Amino acid sequence: MHDRLIWPAVRIAAAVTVVVVPFGYAITGGHTDVLLGAGCGLAVGVGVGLRGTPDSGSWTGILIGSIVGMASALIAGLLPGNPWGFLVPPVLALSVGLIRVRGARLSGYREMCRETFIASILLSIGLLPALIAMGNFSHPDGMNLNRALLPVMTIGFAPVVALIAGLLTHRHDGWRDTRPPTLLLLGAAIPVALVAFMLATGRLDAGIRMWQMAVTVLLSMFVVPAAAFLVGRLAISWLEPRLRVYGHLVDYLRVMWVPIGGFAVGYLTIIVLFAGFYGMLERFSPGAFADAGTGIIDWISFAFFTALGQDYATVAPVSVGARALVGAHLILSAGWAVVLFAAVMSSIGPKLARIARHHSEDDSG
Repeated sequence: MHDRLIWPAVRIAAAVTVVVVPFGYAITGGHTDVLLGAGCGLAVGVGVGLRGTPDSGSWTGILIGSIVGMASALIAGLLPGNPWGFLVPPVLALSVGLIRVRGARLSGYREMCRETFIASILLSIGLLPALIAMGNFSHPDGMNLNRALLPVMTIGFAPVVALIAGLLTHRHDGWRDTRPPTLLLLGAAIPVALVAFMLATGRLDAGIRMWQMAVTVLLSMFVVPAAAFLVGRLAISWLEPRLRVYGHLVDYLRVMWVPIGGFAVGYLTIIVLFAGFYGMLERFSPGAFADAGTGIIDWISFAFFTALGQDYATVAPVSVGARALVGAHLILSAGWAVVLFAAVMSSIGPKLARIARHHSEDDSG
């Protein structure tokens, strides 16, 4: 049972990390911002993936975790001063928009509150590594205290996001509630009042005027989260059925793994073989190649680009023998690809046809 949970979680975490961390550093040089994005992406991705079905859970977790992680890193990196209180509502709303079409049957505010609460807990867990790295829990004063309370604030924003998501979903087929519950309205009013209080007392922005405070609360607590929820819902609705095909690719890769490996071994063998030929020709016939290097790495690089039909940046064949050798290399590389492709397709064609029929039957059923 533990293995069924651990290994999918590891796969999702590794894939999300590979996507989010480079994206984060491409946006900002702040290590904390990247850590925040990676933490949120990992927490949401792993949580969603483990709740999904074995067939689609991993792919869905990777997709949702990557989107949430990149959005978190983007917001944290672009907003000056890292106003973390403005980061939580849109990221939480985006997460709910992505999660709600994951397969959960949402027919009322109760189910929407449940999904939003789960998403807020996952985001709270994802925020902890960045907060710990900044030492907020060891220096509880001023803004550091506000940041240390951010995981609690994330859960506190859940009623607002649930209310927004429900209002934007109630016209869909299958939605049974016509009005939001009174407790949900009261729960949504508390974080709004808290943000307004923090703005009025200067904890989030000193010297703000009353009309500016009203506009800021309206945008940060309602307009931006509503837009984020709609973006998440539209994005996952469009992406998920199109990316579901990657789940079918696993069956094809199992059949083609050995032929692909055989092709790679043969192709690399040709590259190494001709790298030796090029180096030997230059050794016994100096000047056969222009700007020729002296190390095997240079000749392997030249042979690799030659096999792809691309000109190398520095080395170029000059003599007749060198050009003939390059021509033979190109012919052999192209012939290897054509011959092996034909042999592979003739041998695994029936297996691929059976897999295609199996998936067709599953889709029709």
